[in-house]
Amino acid sequence: MSYTAAVLTVSDRGFRGERRDESGPAVRAILEEAGWEVVHTAILPDEREEIRAALEDCADRLGVNLVLTTGGTGFSLRDVTPEATLAAADREARGIPEAMRAESMRITPRGCLSRSAAGIRGRTLMVNLPGSEKAARENLLAVLGALGHGVEMLLSAGSADCAAPAAGRTPPSMDQWLREAKACPEAGRIGMYLTHNGVVRETARAAVREGARTEPVRGMRFSCDREKLEAALAETRGMEGVYYVRAWLNEGELKPGEDIMYVLVGGDIRPRVEAALRFLVGKLKGECVREEELFG
Repeated sequence: MSYTAAVLTVSDRGFRGERRDESGPAVRAILEEAGWEVVHTAILPDEREEIRAALEDCADRLGVNLVLTTGGTGFSLRDVTPEATLAAADREARGIPEAMRAESMRITPRGCLSRSAAGIRGRTLMVNLPGSEKAARENLLAVLGALGHGVEMLLSAGSADCAAPAAGRTPPSMDQWLREAKACPEAGRIGMYLTHNGVVRETARAAVREGARTEPVRGMRFSCDREKLEAALAETRGMEGVYYVRAWLNEGELKPGEDIMYVLVGGDIRPRVEAALRFLVGKLKGECVREEELFG
């Protein structure tokens, strides 16, 4: 599914035409390459009420799924984008800026000075990015995959349908993952990438592992523990020589041939990348997921 987005550049000088906007177009290019449809862009002055009104317009009138702002997240008295965003939001989404600041701290100790915020208005997710092109790109790439899942959750039917079997989620594009990995801040330290793609098979586990005679599997009920998934990813990222780690797990009732998981690991040399991939896949299968084979 293609989601819609808006990109708002917040800059007094940019609004007055005194400085060329570099961060807004860079953010738009990343979104479009990832499959998002950017339906609105604008350059705004560092005025709290104007920023708030623009955010509310994107959510209420345009109905976009994601609004990204760039600029106005520092310590200057004119930097009011976070305050405008939280004023427009119904709910705060603190984990997103926390993840961006954590990524920035890996690059510069000044990363902690960003005051970026994120919030939800209705079914629209709003996220602040820094004003510089480099920092905006780094912050967005750090959370881009999570933003898609967040929007997916916002657009879902809600808790009333949680007990109903899901039909399965749309798998990611490994080509897109690799493009994003090669644009990450650590890309220059990566010498190779390895991937893993697990799918549902017709042969039951007992038939494969024990040689037992069983009827063919008609499908699998698959679910995962998201907290354990994040812990496994963090543990893998901490391994020596590993600089990029990403995983996607499906959910719901899946048919033979459908995707269960995608995993991508990038690192400096083959032995370390192979070890990290084996470790992560083992963690995912052994600790993070629940599988129930369906027969008949």
